[in-house]
Amino acid sequence: MLEAREIQVELGQVSVLCDISLSIGPGELVAVVGPNGAGKSTLLSVLSGALVPHAGYASLEGRSLVRWAPRALAFKRAVLAQHAELSFSFRVLEVVMLGRSPHVGAGGRESDLEAVQASLVETGVDHLAERMHTTLSGGERQRVHLARVLAQIGFPSTEEHVAGRYLLLDEPTTSLDPAYQHATLATARRAAGQGVGVLAILHDLNLAAMYSDRIVVLRGGRMIASGAPREVLTEEVIRRVFEIPVRVVLHPTRSCPHVIAL
Repeated sequence: MLEAREIQVELGQVSVLCDISLSIGPGELVAVVGPNGAGKSTLLSVLSGALVPHAGYASLEGRSLVRWAPRALAFKRAVLAQHAELSFSFRVLEVVMLGRSPHVGAGGRESDLEAVQASLVETGVDHLAERMHTTLSGGERQRVHLARVLAQIGFPSTEEHVAGRYLLLDEPTTSLDPAYQHATLATARRAAGQGVGVLAILHDLNLAAMYSDRIVVLRGGRMIASGAPREVLTEEVIRRVFEIPVRVVLHPTRSCPHVIAL
């Protein structure tokens, strides 16, 4: 399990996160939502091990993240940053192969290539394998970097045991058209179905409701609500957090809430 307990993060005199506790279990997809500046990306940084909180702790499998060796941690969890930049002229295949770095010496180049190919197919960019990364559109680049982090944790693959690995996605649908937004979250859902714990920062409340097991709502660095989508995405909570009038109805086939702005 990946956990954060009583997390406090401060920047200068500003409390960016205040007393946040959160856990992500194997096979669970947790969406984090909230307005700009709510502390969502900061929380992801703490859970990834990139940021050490001023108070509280983050742990993986009961061990503090600061006690994990970098390679061992990279083997267990992968992070898709909000802006994944790469200025070198690498082919797409080479970019995705970077995700296999923690596995060097573990299974051989053939198994690495199989994992990379599987992730390219999963994200729908296998036809771009020989293209230069710098020639791609923003949406194509985002899907390539998703393939890279999937290859890092070995999903999808019949050769690796992916249960108990974690995928942290910071606004993974930002540059994507509606079809690929759904495709990306469907991939996250399939990964969870094979035992991967997934945390995704999302802005679209309806996408969060459709694909997540649990939604965490942040505002001003504090947790406002946490629970199943239909428990959390209420008109009262949304109006309080986002300060917009909405109507919430149940989706006719999925029995999940659908948010309509008024």
